[in-house]
Amino acid sequence: MRIAIIIAAALSGVAALPAVAQVQAGVELATDERRRGLSWSDGKAAPSAYARIDLPGGFDLGARALATRGDPRHGGADGVVEPTLGYSSNVGGFRLDGFATAHLFTGARGHMDYGELGAGLSYSLGPAEAGVEARYAPSQSAIGGDNLYLGVRGRVGIPATPWTVTASAGRSSGSVDDAVRAARLRPGGTYHDWSLGVQHITGPLTIGLEYTGTDIANRPDPSPFAVRNHAGDRLAARISLGI
Repeated sequence: MRIAIIIAAALSGVAALPAVAQVQAGVELATDERRRGLSWSDGKAAPSAYARIDLPGGFDLGARALATRGDPRHGGADGVVEPTLGYSSNVGGFRLDGFATAHLFTGARGHMDYGELGAGLSYSLGPAEAGVEARYAPSQSAIGGDNLYLGVRGRVGIPATPWTVTASAGRSSGSVDDAVRAARLRPGGTYHDWSLGVQHITGPLTIGLEYTGTDIANRPDPSPFAVRNHAGDRLAARISLGI
C-alpha cells in the first residue's frame, strides 16, 4: 500500500509541473524486476512509476518508485524510491552519461538504504547503439562493503518494424566488510550476468521480453539477503506506458 501511495504522489507531482518543463514520465509492470541478473521483487510481479525533468546544462533530475514485494534481499522492504541526478553530453559522436542515485527502501527490517554513482559511454550508428558502463557504490554498512559493476550493452532496431533487440553482459565485484550484507548484491562473491531481450515499441507503449542469467550457483547460503533461488536464469516480461 505504501508504494502505491508513493507512485500516485510521484505522478501527481509531475502533473503539477509547469507546462514549459521538459518532462518524461511513465508507469511500468514487470513480471519480475531483475537487475544485474538478480530479482528485486522476490520473483513476483512488480509495478513501478518514473519521472524525469530535463534541466539546463545537460543535467536532469528523476525519480523511480518500485514495489519490491517484501523481497528478503532488501530486508523485506515493500518498496524502493530512487531519486537520481543525471548528466549527459554528446562528444564527437559519443554520448556521455553520468548519475548519482539513492536507493531508499520503505518497510524494510533494519537499515537497507544505499547510494551509487555511475557513468556510461555509448555510440549510435543508424538503428544500432553500443555502450559501456560503470556503477560504483562506495563502502556502506547496508551492502557490507563497496560494489563495482562493469558492463557492456547494445541494442539494434530492426528497420521498418517496431521491434528492437537488446543484449548486455556485466561483472559485479567489490570489497567485503560484512559477508552477510555483501551477499545482498553479490551472492557468493564476484559474479557475471548477461541478458538478451526483444522489445515492441509503438509510440508511448513498450512491450518487452528478456532472458537474464548469472553464474551464481543455486545452493544454500548463510546470508538471508543472498536469495540465490532468484539469481539464476529467468525469462521476464514487462510493459511500460509513457505519459
